Amino acid sequence: MQERSSTLLLPSEREGDKTSPAVFASSFANGFAKIKATGCYGRYRQASRLTGRAVSRIDKTNVNAEACGEVLAAPGSPFTEYDLFLFNEGTHCRLHEKLGAHRIRVDAVEGTYFAVWAPNADLVLVVGDFNLWNKEKHPLRRRGSSGIWETFVPGVGPGATYKYHIIAPYLTHRVDKADPFAVYAEVPPKTASIVHDLAYEWGDRAWMEVRAWHNSRSSPISIYELHLGSWMRPEDERGRLLSYRELAPKLADYIVRMGFTHVEFLPVMEHPFYGSWGYQTTGYFAPTSRYGTPQDFMYLIDHLHQQEIGVILDWVPAHFPTDEHSLGFFDGTHLYEHADPRRGFHPHWKSSIFNYDYPEVRSFLLSSALFWLDVYHADGLRVDGVASMLYLDYGRKAGEWISNQYGRNENMGAIKFLRDFNAAVDNNHPDVLAIAEESTAWPMVSRPSSVGGLGFGMKWDMGWMHDTLSYLSKEPGERKRHHKELTFRLTYAFTEHFVLSLSHDEAVHGKGSLLGKMPGDDGQKFAQLRMLYGFMYAQPGKKLLFMGSEFGQRGEWDHDADLEWSLLRQPAHANLQKWVQDLNAFYRSEPELHELDSDPAGFEWIEGNDRAHSVLSFLRKGRSTQDVVLVVCNFSSTLQTSFRVGAPRGGFWKELLNSDASPYGGSGQGNWGGVEALAIPSHHRPHSLSLTVPPLSTLFFKSAAAMRHQEA
Repeated sequence: MQERSSTLLLPSEREGDKTSPAVFASSFANGFAKIKATGCYGRYRQASRLTGRAVSRIDKTNVNAEACGEVLAAPGSPFTEYDLFLFNEGTHCRLHEKLGAHRIRVDAVEGTYFAVWAPNADLVLVVGDFNLWNKEKHPLRRRGSSGIWETFVPGVGPGATYKYHIIAPYLTHRVDKADPFAVYAEVPPKTASIVHDLAYEWGDRAWMEVRAWHNSRSSPISIYELHLGSWMRPEDERGRLLSYRELAPKLADYIVRMGFTHVEFLPVMEHPFYGSWGYQTTGYFAPTSRYGTPQDFMYLIDHLHQQEIGVILDWVPAHFPTDEHSLGFFDGTHLYEHADPRRGFHPHWKSSIFNYDYPEVRSFLLSSALFWLDVYHADGLRVDGVASMLYLDYGRKAGEWISNQYGRNENMGAIKFLRDFNAAVDNNHPDVLAIAEESTAWPMVSRPSSVGGLGFGMKWDMGWMHDTLSYLSKEPGERKRHHKELTFRLTYAFTEHFVLSLSHDEAVHGKGSLLGKMPGDDGQKFAQLRMLYGFMYAQPGKKLLFMGSEFGQRGEWDHDADLEWSLLRQPAHANLQKWVQDLNAFYRSEPELHELDSDPAGFEWIEGNDRAHSVLSFLRKGRSTQDVVLVVCNFSSTLQTSFRVGAPRGGFWKELLNSDASPYGGSGQGNWGGVEALAIPSHHRPHSLSLTVPPLSTLFFKSAAAMRHQEA
């Protein structure tokens, strides 16, 4: 069993300190009025009280951080001078071990060490239930020129709620802020941070030792994307959310049965507005308390790992909400965000944009990324909104944005941050996935930074999603005029390491469900959805499907309700679910469908230009020359009989999957288990198959000789 604890046991006196931690602890415990200037920390000017017109403040002119060095540290401070250097340089990747609230022991006194970055504040105090939210009692002390304020408060233990009371340089601005590094927070709409220890005994060692294979580009990766609060709810308590621990067995059992390899959670990081689905993050180090404690979330991941299911987390470093307790205008200045709204405010999401030019902001975000990988054993991060980070004019009209130093629209700070992020992930956790949601043609997103790329491991192919759904929205008879929408992807399919995604983006904002996008009557809708899923699994690239799509949810996704599970009582929906289940099993068992996803050698057209029939045929190939799967997709509503398709070898070709088969709700038309390839040349190949291709269907074939070789 693996054990991790956030409790720090530190020496009672740091080398070079002129005053012992015990003296400092006593001083802080007795309140602001008893703070004394010590060593070269500087002079405090004490006014009547903070509630009066005069305000006690640090005489900044008498602080010489370089000369004082460690003398400026609060008792029990975990910060070294090297930590401060890395933080201010923008390369500190584990600030969560330093900033925030940490239970420690100083001179046999139990308490909590608090630290926050607020370089422009005149004074910072920690307020909470332990001091009755008294805004005078527990001030923090400035750590030289680092911008960090810190203190040790004896007696504060787990469960204590707190915030930082920040007094800006101008006395009219005072605000209570949640801790940016809090690991736990009150259940919204409450907003206080909670002192919490992250100790947990993990049971996923077996998974962690082999997850590099599960996350490899040559391995099958089939991702089930879901929102924890609306996947499933208690049948007898529809308004209640399932807890992390309640979800664990239900979700794991379902994923195992369906055959998906990974789950991807819409952001679990704390967020005040439930309707944002987590994409308006305020707690970059705290899983939302709506579903339980941090340890409960660890249990969910642990349980999934023990069932050999990978866990990918959506992560949002692009923007944050403007709620008063959040990061915005944190210390009376635009600290985390750009001051100029043309760079610091997002017009689409009405949120603040991180200032990636500030090194401390980069350290904050890098630390958040590694926190979820270090502490929660996450197997990957899908970075949301990458396009909005890369372009200064994203979502803006002329005159609403400021160019970079070269007069262009690239955000140079964001580019540097994304490269730093990917380098940090790769250096510390080379066995995890870093996936970009990038919706433009920005080059080399998933190529190494050493050759000019951004360094991601994979990228969502949103162009494929858009083009394919646009094509399928048209009546079958009209599709021959739009054939290029089907085939264009293969002109760029190997320029990146792609994930083919049918994500939540296509089930919200009035877009309806995937089933609802298909034209025709109900039978045709289901046939086309089965055809689409077969086409996706046959294409080069990893797979992602949003929850509910696997059984044909009819309504648009509603985050305030669970999925329409009752539909599975109807054969059409249950049969579609069976099709996805079998697709996953087939995809995982056939190396040619995943081994060479990013290599042109893994794909070969048989016929990609038959627009007259709206039929595609191609080969998927593995590393072994014996591993070949032949795929035929009929996007028309016409039954094709005696349809000749070239084959790379003779012999019997077994029909392994047919989306029109009766068990999946189809008409049952097909090839009676397989076809003999005759020595009749076709499509520049010496042999060919004469096939029955049902309307609106996807068929998979494999030569019997190859199957015998694979079994051997």
